[in-house]
Amino acid sequence: MIVAIDGPAGAGKSTVARLLAERLGFRYLDTGAMYRALTWLARRRGVALDRAAELALLATEHPVGFDEQGRVFIDGSDVTSSIRRPDIDKLVPVVARHPQVREVMRERQRALGSEGNVVIEGRDIGTVVAPQAQVKVYLVADEQVRAARRSTERPGIGADALATDLRLRDERDAVNMRPAADAIQIDTTDLDVGEVVARIEEIVVAQRSA
Repeated sequence: MIVAIDGPAGAGKSTVARLLAERLGFRYLDTGAMYRALTWLARRRGVALDRAAELALLATEHPVGFDEQGRVFIDGSDVTSSIRRPDIDKLVPVVARHPQVREVMRERQRALGSEGNVVIEGRDIGTVVAPQAQVKVYLVADEQVRAARRSTERPGIGADALATDLRLRDERDAVNMRPAADAIQIDTTDLDVGEVVARIEEIVVAQRSA
């Protein structure tokens, strides 16, 4: 079974998807981490981030992998921590906007998603990567709440800067960020993580018993 969780930054996708996967005994696939890993490798190899073809080739030759603990690997390196640095935050959108790169990554995501039960989170999972997913959820939240959540995740960055970054990310992601027609939308503004996970778990259980 594939559970697809989409939504904008700060809606709670990563935390919810990770905890849901633990509750269900599914694998967790963080597609955003894949673009981060490619960005990290491109900087390490000196590949210019505006060279779409070179980046796509790099992604093809060095596919991102995950272990059972959810750690992220590329080119033989564990980059789980390295890809969460502020400098990577700023550069990931430059890499992810290239259609050639996105196509390579989507194929890799489909390959990883085909291996048993998995929770996949991102921005276009239910619409493009895994439209066949048995459960599709689209998380939303108030912009101020999303900015506050990002501030908690990135304590070294000022609140105003994070709020501006969030707006810019929403604008950049708009073309890829829309709910699938059959996705269930959940507003997480006034819900804690446990409540969101419990709601999605109920949906999954119902689908599996249908």
